Amino acid sequence: MTIEEIQEEIVDEFSLFDDWMQRYEYMIELGKSLPLIEEKYKTEDNIIKGCQSKVWVHAELENDKLVFTADSDAIITKGIIAILIRSFSNQRPQDIINADTHFIDEIGLKEHLSPTRANGLVSMIKQLKLYAVAYQTQLN
Repeated sequence: MTIEEIQEEIVDEFSLFDDWMQRYEYMIELGKSLPLIEEKYKTEDNIIKGCQSKVWVHAELENDKLVFTADSDAIITKGIIAILIRSFSNQRPQDIINADTHFIDEIGLKEHLSPTRANGLVSMIKQLKLYAVAYQTQLN
């Protein structure tokens, strides 16, 4: 699936819920299915700066596609990074770099997060795209 198709799927899933409490519960469930980062990658270098909670992300290139793993010490934050990783993992770095993240606004995520979590969300997106830039440079 392309990034856009995955994002549309996420938008469709979120539209099934009537209120934000149900959406938060769903995000927590998504966080539980997150491909977890190995303990050896839970280092200062892999912490996303700008997040109130601790969020670790690791990326590896497999068959010219980036595969992300992550973890967080906060359940909502873990759900947020799970949504982003679902969108971007197993995609080509160039596709991640070019990807739009409008689906975040479509599901209403930013407006339902505290300002610090919203800043953390922006930091997570930025970090995933930076990984993509780094790996794309290696591929060129």
